[in-house]
Formats: sequence, structure tokens, C-alpha cells
Amino acid sequence: MGTGAAVSRPIIGIAGGIGSGKSAVAKQLGDLGCVVSDSDRDGRAALEDPEIKRTLVSWWGEGILAADGTTDRRAIARIVFADAEERRRLEGLTHPWIEERRKALFAAAAADVPALVIDAPLLFEAGLDATCDAVIFVDAPREQRLARVAAGRGWDEAEVRRREDSQLALDVKRSGADYVVWNDGDLSELEAQVRTILNKILQHSP
Repeated sequence: MGTGAAVSRPIIGIAGGIGSGKSAVAKQLGDLGCVVSDSDRDGRAALEDPEIKRTLVSWWGEGILAADGTTDRRAIARIVFADAEERRRLEGLTHPWIEERRKALFAAAAADVPALVIDAPLLFEAGLDATCDAVIFVDAPREQRLARVAAGRGWDEAEVRRREDSQLALDVKRSGADYVVWNDGDLSELEAQVRTILNKILQHSP
């Protein structure tokens, strides 16, 4: 991995499959005092930025807007997951916006926070792993992941497959990570793993 962190504040990336529990791991790292950059949250905010929204409408028409004028993320998903070129065009527009906010968040973090965390669905695809001192891969059985996204997001298996097909294979992400968290139990078991891994990262931080 890269060495993009200050001496006392290693940067930790989080990767994993859809529904694996990346956000749960990020939250636990936050509870342990880390500063967390949530790319999903910032990505949603980016789509409501007036300039970005105007650009999207110029590309794809008013049909990407909901009745209340907000961006219809489902409409955008239908476009970008059906056409890799459109997906790259969207990422080229939103990723710099997200990166600027991540940089500002990390720059404002107190010097005594234990680590800075990047929770990004496309950590490897966007090359963000190169800025990390360690990457944690969050793993879980496929059946469990599918059940989580069905309950939490209303996606069926076909939707999960469509989205995963646009990303690097999970085996590639797993092999590129420094640590693996197995998230098939309760939150206390997950927290114990996360705490142990964070301590290891801090011990090995220069």
C-alpha cells in the first residue's frame, strides 16, 4: 500500500462486496476515534450540487429529476449500470467533488485522532488504495449479503449482480487488502475484529 498518511495518522481504506458491512466497520472505526470519509454519503450530496445537477440534465434530460426537483438516483443508476462509458463520465464528474470534501475533512481532523478512514465502494477502482497505509476487506457469505441489501435497499440478486459486474472482482479486492474482517456474526464479534486490526495498524504505523 501507499504511504499517504501523516506519521501519527495512518489512512485506512475499507473495501468489500455489496452488503458485506463496510459501513458497519467504518462506524466502529469512527466510534474508536477515527475520522471517516463516507464516499456514499458524499456521492449522494454531489448529485444535488447545482452545477453537477445541471450537467447531468444536459447529458440525460429532465427524466433524471424526481417530481420535487431532487436527483432521481434510481434513474441515474439505470443509465450508468447499463453503459460503462456513461458510468465513467459520471465518475469523472463526481469523484473530484467527493475528493475535495475528503481532503477538507482530513485536513480539519485533530492531530491526535488515531487514523483517517476512507469508506468508498470503489476504493480500488478509483485508485484510492494507493493513498492508504492499510486496506481492510470486509467479507460475508453471499446469501447474507443479498439478504442485507434486500432488506436495507430493496435490491434483488439481479441488481446486486449488475452493480458488482461493474466493479473489480471480490477476489481481486480481497487479495489487494492487508486485513480481512469476517462479518457473519453479531456486532460485538465485528467490533472485536475491528479493534484488533486498528491496534495492529497503529502499532505498525511509522
